Amino acid sequence: MKKFDILQIIFGVLLSVIALYFMLRPSASNSAPVSTIPVIKVSNLTWDQTERTIADVKTFADATGFVSQTEKNGGGLSYEAGFVKKSGWTWKTPYGAPAKSSEPAVHLNQAEAQSVCQFYGKRLPTNDEWISAAFVEQRANPPEGFTQGQRYAFPGGNTPVVSHCLSGCGDYQGVAPAGALNRGTGHVPAGSTNPGVNGLLDMGGNVWGWTATERNGGYITRGASWWYGPERQKESDVESKPTDIGVVYIGFRCVADTVKQ
Repeated sequence: MKKFDILQIIFGVLLSVIALYFMLRPSASNSAPVSTIPVIKVSNLTWDQTERTIADVKTFADATGFVSQTEKNGGGLSYEAGFVKKSGWTWKTPYGAPAKSSEPAVHLNQAEAQSVCQFYGKRLPTNDEWISAAFVEQRANPPEGFTQGQRYAFPGGNTPVVSHCLSGCGDYQGVAPAGALNRGTGHVPAGSTNPGVNGLLDMGGNVWGWTATERNGGYITRGASWWYGPERQKESDVESKPTDIGVVYIGFRCVADTVKQ
């Protein structure tokens, strides 16, 4: 075989290898967008440390053209003498006024929350996954105040003091404008409170969290919110909401299945 032919073969193989590399390499357009939320590994799942924020939903909306059901309806719900629609209250303006990007995203229904998680390459947790992460300390070397393997009464630990709720929790002030609510002070920005079991924040209090588990024709929400006292944060409290409801005190966080190496 001539030297020229050998060089052609080598050059052809090299081009094929280069082409294969670029075909198989994950592209920026195909990879999941980057979230603003810190993550924590608990057992075989990677958890958002806080609730999903307005900033993350804005990224999703800007990329997809998403318009929430509460926006289409002219506003989301708050609880007064039963649920009432509040004009102009949406995930962008949870209490009718523009909100900080760090505030938890509320006024989204279960399917919309799931869509946001999927956009980031994640999903909503199941009820069982939520219970395990919220109440059972699983860190190998937890900080003082927590013991590996112990089951706690609250997602914040032995007491609800690290969480934000109506009364009986920590000394936190919600961001709702004066007079906007008939009860409580609204949520605090994500990351404002102190860590609880497994280093997660606000698994109890601040806003309810949607799960992927169906119950009574809707989906289970966990953790309670600023509207309730700490008794609603307990493991025995199982609440479910209609699938299509968007409420001022219901938010969500996402999880990702840990890839085995």
